[in-house]
Amino acid sequence: MTILDNIDSPADIKKLNNAQLEQLCRELREYIIECCSQNPGHIGSSLGAVEIAVAIHKVFDTPNDKVVWDVGHQAYAHKILTGRKEAFKKNRMLGGLSGFPRRCESEYDSFGTGHSSTSISAALGMAVAAQLQGKKEHVIAVIGDGAMTGGLAFEGLNNAGSLKTDLTVILNDNQISIDQNIGGLHNYLLKITTSQRYNKLKKSIWDRLGASRMRAHIQKAVKTLKRSLLKDSEAGSLFDSLGFRYFGPIDGNNIEQMVSTLSRLKHITGPKLLHVITLKGKGYKPAEEDQSVWHAPGTFDMKTGKRTSKKREVSRYQDVFGETLLELARQNEKIVGITPAMATGCSMNIMMKEMPERTFDVGIAEQHAVTFSAGLAAEGLLPFCNIYSSFSQRAYDNIIHDVALQKLKVVLCFDRGGLVGEDGATHHGVFDMACLRPVPNLIIAAPLNELELRNIMYSATLPEYGTTIIRYPRGYGSGTKWQSAVFSKIEIGKAVKLHEGNQVAILSIGAIGNKAIEAVQMAEDNGLSVMHYDMRFLKPLDTDVLKEVCAKFKHIITLEDGSLTGGLHSAVSEYVADNGCNCKVTGLGIPDRFIEQGTQSELYTECNYNTDNIFQAIMSASK
Repeated sequence: MTILDNIDSPADIKKLNNAQLEQLCRELREYIIECCSQNPGHIGSSLGAVEIAVAIHKVFDTPNDKVVWDVGHQAYAHKILTGRKEAFKKNRMLGGLSGFPRRCESEYDSFGTGHSSTSISAALGMAVAAQLQGKKEHVIAVIGDGAMTGGLAFEGLNNAGSLKTDLTVILNDNQISIDQNIGGLHNYLLKITTSQRYNKLKKSIWDRLGASRMRAHIQKAVKTLKRSLLKDSEAGSLFDSLGFRYFGPIDGNNIEQMVSTLSRLKHITGPKLLHVITLKGKGYKPAEEDQSVWHAPGTFDMKTGKRTSKKREVSRYQDVFGETLLELARQNEKIVGITPAMATGCSMNIMMKEMPERTFDVGIAEQHAVTFSAGLAAEGLLPFCNIYSSFSQRAYDNIIHDVALQKLKVVLCFDRGGLVGEDGATHHGVFDMACLRPVPNLIIAAPLNELELRNIMYSATLPEYGTTIIRYPRGYGSGTKWQSAVFSKIEIGKAVKLHEGNQVAILSIGAIGNKAIEAVQMAEDNGLSVMHYDMRFLKPLDTDVLKEVCAKFKHIITLEDGSLTGGLHSAVSEYVADNGCNCKVTGLGIPDRFIEQGTQSELYTECNYNTDNIFQAIMSASK
């Protein structure tokens, strides 16, 4: 029997000595690798954060003490240690665990964290609430995996430093080598500055000196001396300037040092930051050697590290974007590419490889990405800014105020539009069309297939197009030939008829329309006549098509891989109501609730718009 077999809650961890804790960390890694090899997830970050999770639950009294895991996909060890070991086998599956911390899932998940950079603000709120209510509890924010580049993290740091509230921030730095930062002098200083005796003496001295000028001079001298001795003085200076006491960096994959340091920090009051350096993918050689790929590698053979790959003749939408962008950029020197830390995920790395001077990865900073793009456009360049649809929600004000209001020509490409699958509610690109439809000066397009994506991207570069949003789904296209196709202009706001019919009309937008094509064929095989339009544009809407359809049909079905409230269904229903049309509108799309994790196919079924659902809707409408 392994040590992990006997861990049912953090209480069991507290009984272990350092040697047993090391063994537990090894077993946790083996378990995460085994589970993720068959059921894919975010493996790299979680392997690197194992010791952090173990040390926190060893030292602190969770769930009474609160821990907020930023970039929640680094929290797999945390989930396993908090009573979800068996359930972890169904992580990210329909009806199983979320891939991220969820308040409704466990009392140990103090805050839901699917998007990055939120931990410090949330943890500060909890710490202030505890203070106001007289509760004696520790609050810890674990931030890392790039999340510190998000502006919200610095807003939280700035506020926390000014409030002087008890708060511990653990900066999980997994991007740099550990050897150059850790030495004997550094470790000795860390041991002194985190000791209870030292901090009691320090507090006593400061209290006796009071708020005098001498105290300020002495404090400044001590800080200067400390920074001159530490190799990572720039980091210490940064956090000191924000009002935090800075400790580190330490080896975040050394469980003994993690436990020892957190045990000391536990007794230090005020805002403090512990800088730990970890290796992303720690303990699994393939993940250590290729951290980008092994961030979320899919299924793999855990013995060989060989990733499972299915040969497909069909292109992914993201690759259509990436290759088309490069082709357009070769033809137009004003085109530049911007991505908030998703160069590989959105395939902008294709252009980045050939034109590094014209592509900009701005880090996890969606708001900045949009306003930076607006600045580029203001000076005559043509920015293609690619953001995952779900993450674009953070830049809503920037899209309105900095781009649309000023009529700046920015092409915003929203990857992962619609239901994305196993990442669940935090990552579904559900709200983009609905929330942006009311904004003036925007063109909102959703292509049916690969060729249409290519041609809308080309069309968006033409003079008559202004600010354009192009949204497309995660995954593979329909198999439509697109590579090397001659660019063809798509007229703004014009739909295209895919199938003629006289009994029922379907108006679809985006790639989900390919399921309507299948359903229309099923209906025809059953003797039904269905007209099908690919609307292509949510804004401006093709009112000529709506006028034709409303005059000819008593029943219209709208189909979208997005929110029914505010999206195509709402737009068509508004037209029908405003023009006194005598027809019924049935909407197929995402209902007014958050959709959890599962495969895309499972979730289409859950939301009632897979091919069979569409066929059944046609059958009902034809009666």
